[in-house]
Amino acid sequence: MKANRITISVSGAAEIAHCGPSIIPIAKELGREIARQGAQLMTGATSGFPMYVAEGAKEAGGVSFGLSPAASKKEHVEVYRLPLKAMDAVIYTGFGFPGRDLMLVRSSDAVVIGCGRIGTIHEFTVAWEANLPLGILEGEWATDEVIRNIIKNGNRENKNVIFEKDPKIMIERLIEMVRKKEENVETGIRL
Repeated sequence: MKANRITISVSGAAEIAHCGPSIIPIAKELGREIARQGAQLMTGATSGFPMYVAEGAKEAGGVSFGLSPAASKKEHVEVYRLPLKAMDAVIYTGFGFPGRDLMLVRSSDAVVIGCGRIGTIHEFTVAWEANLPLGILEGEWATDEVIRNIIKNGNRENKNVIFEKDPKIMIERLIEMVRKKEENVETGIRL
């Protein structure tokens, strides 16, 4: 694994019935694009959207990590009832969902927000506050519109947010944003 590999976290709903019929193929394609473009994937080690993204990344030969809200593998599987498949490694945080969300976002170079609910919105707001490159996946679900409303009424600007339907274009743009931030850090320019 390359030491300078970009880490992209993907956030989304564990239960995807409200996301529409195209959610699984879109999630898998997003994972494949992360792998194809040489980034590594990090998720909240959960089912649904993040799991399908991880499956897509693995199909394309990518690297996938999970940060679990559980304190152990046993708790992850038996108490939280979360999957272990499609991940190269799982870190058991023991911090529950809110603590896990913080670690997930803060361990990333960029974050993608897919179809989701309150936990996904929480991860969005953490990434927003951290000024990370942030991609909002547009689709037949309402999450992207909820986030547009939060941004509109948030009274703050963040130039590191993009809205995009196409996983390939989104990942290209996020990687470009991360590289630009890295260059600016090396030259001492603040964004």
